[in-house]
Amino acid sequence: MSNIKEVKNGHLYFDGCDTVELAKEFGTPIYVYSKTDIVARIDELKECFVAPYPKNRIAYAAKAFCCMGIYKLCENEGISMDVVSGGELFTAMKAKIDPEKLEFNGNNKLPSELAAAIDYGVGRIIVDGEQELDLIEKICEEQEKTTDILIRITPCVEVDTHDYIVTGRKDSKFGLNIDPDVIFPYIKRAIDSKYVRFHGFHYHLGSQLFDNKPMLDAVDVALELMKECRERFGFAPGELNIGGGVGVTYTDEVRMPFSYFYTPILEKIAAWCEKEDYEMPAIICEPGRALVAEAGIQLYTVGMTKNIPGIRRYAAIDGGMSDNIRPALYGSVYGGVVANRVDEPADEIVTICGKCCEGDSDMIIKGGKFASPRSGDIIAVFSTGAYGYSMANNYNRNPIPGVVIVEKGEAEWLIKPQSYEHMTALDLLPEMLK
Repeated sequence: MSNIKEVKNGHLYFDGCDTVELAKEFGTPIYVYSKTDIVARIDELKECFVAPYPKNRIAYAAKAFCCMGIYKLCENEGISMDVVSGGELFTAMKAKIDPEKLEFNGNNKLPSELAAAIDYGVGRIIVDGEQELDLIEKICEEQEKTTDILIRITPCVEVDTHDYIVTGRKDSKFGLNIDPDVIFPYIKRAIDSKYVRFHGFHYHLGSQLFDNKPMLDAVDVALELMKECRERFGFAPGELNIGGGVGVTYTDEVRMPFSYFYTPILEKIAAWCEKEDYEMPAIICEPGRALVAEAGIQLYTVGMTKNIPGIRRYAAIDGGMSDNIRPALYGSVYGGVVANRVDEPADEIVTICGKCCEGDSDMIIKGGKFASPRSGDIIAVFSTGAYGYSMANNYNRNPIPGVVIVEKGEAEWLIKPQSYEHMTALDLLPEMLK
């Protein structure tokens, strides 16, 4: 994997760029992404997942970080994209992405969103509920079109991660129950439909997974379902989307290589296919966080500092929970450095707090080791590439920061920062209030 962090002349460099100079040129707060790191992650995954079985597909889960530029990067690297809303779909179309490269997920797709997806001709719609097939067929009839689908199932496999990011257990808002009385009549409907082409199944277990056993267990469930489908209906599903969920390093987690998860999965499927005389299906994976989390950092400027003797030292930054809500939402833990004094000993326990009008929920790093931050210092927070910008908000009417992409010492805007004018552009003063 690429080594994108370096220290030169006491400054943190990221993909060849001096972060202190980035802060001066582009302002803070700001998100910074390394193109080098994202491409290296994609190449690592291609090597173990696509190279052995060229029918396989990688579909970047755009919910982790969505913008036109990241879609274009994925297309340039030859991978597909997974979208979950009309907005993500529109962004892809605005970036002129081939709609065949898109897979449309989500547990409550709106009629307008499905109509757009079918009209554009997306590669796959992941059907997520019992009523959705009715809606898709109705729209296809109106548009005089057909569409390609997978059916999302809940494989009922438990995983060791935060409850908020578990998605594959039986009690889930996602996917269809695999009880025979539920799933097989639904599969039969899809096979017989004149408006959809049914290709196979999809599931996703959850996020931040470091053990491959739940993934292997879920494969067993899906393969049995595919076998039963062939026996009942004479139809052998030719695709299996196994979702994403590979864990990344935020602080001290040990990130496992993609091959730890996907090589045994593909070996298990290949062995099963040989035993059952079943043609090897196309396998799809949906990494999001795993491709972009560690490729992203955030840069902030320290404003006020506060020392409470015997209790805590605070360093307040020019951002906070409005641009990284994960510590408040999940209790997520991050690491960071004083970017303009990286070579000084990080020997002081400091809480990096935001400027939002909240208490404990506005702590970006609670009790981390730093080189005594002072007003004007630049703080770099690591592994913020997933769900930072995606979940950013205008709390306290703070504008959403911009995003810069860097590669080998070059830097460009990927997303311009929001201005006060942008933020208030849709505000109105109704007649009754004048």
